[in-house]
Amino acid sequence: MFNVITRTVKGYKELAIPFSILSRGEDSKDLAIILPGVGYTVKAPLLHYASELFLRKSYDVLQVNYQYKNKVYDNFTFEEITEAMKWDVKTVFDDVLTNKTYENFYLIGKSLGTIAMSYELKRECFKNAKAIWLTPLMQRDDVLSAMVRSKNKSLCIIGDKDPCYIEERYSKVIENPNITSKLIPKVNHSLEYDEDVVESIDVLKMVISEIEQF
Repeated sequence: MFNVITRTVKGYKELAIPFSILSRGEDSKDLAIILPGVGYTVKAPLLHYASELFLRKSYDVLQVNYQYKNKVYDNFTFEEITEAMKWDVKTVFDDVLTNKTYENFYLIGKSLGTIAMSYELKRECFKNAKAIWLTPLMQRDDVLSAMVRSKNKSLCIIGDKDPCYIEERYSKVIENPNITSKLIPKVNHSLEYDEDVVESIDVLKMVISEIEQF
C-alpha cells in the first residue's frame, strides 16, 4: 500500500495543473519524477509499472498529470503546448522541491515529457540525477542537444519504427558515453508491436527490467 497526495498549481495562463505524489509513508529522501506523454498518461503500462517499481524501492514518486488533451487546449499550437508544458512542469517542480528536500532523483520522461526533461535537468539539484528517456522526441533540436550534451547517467529506449527515431540523430545520442541506449526492432512510439499483443507484453517486461537495473 502507498499514500497518494494530489494537488494542483496554477500553470501556463493560470490553468490548473494537477500532480500526485505517491509514497510508502516513509520519510524518503529519494524521488522519481514521471513526465508522461500527451496521450500516454501515468496510467499507461510503461509509466504505471515504472511508478510501482520505484515505490517498491521506497522512492517517492511525483507524477505530473498535465491535461493537454483537454478541450481548453484545443486552440493551442504544438509549440504553445510545448511552452505551456515547460512552464507547467517548472511550476510543479518549484512547488514540490520547495516543500520537501530530496537527495536522489530519477527523471523518467515519455515522448512529450522528454521536452520538459531536457530543460529541467539543468537544475543544480538534478546534476547527479539519473535520466530515463522513453521514446524521446529526438527530431527536436532541444531534446537532441540535451541528450548529446548530457552529463547525467542516462538510459534511452526507443523503437526503430517510432517516427521519432532518426538514425542520424540517434547515432549522435549513442556517442555520449553517459547514455546507455536500447534500440528495439519493429516497435512503435508506444514501444509496442503494431499487431502482436503478446510480443508487446514481452517488450514491456524487458523495458521495466532495464529500468529496474539502471
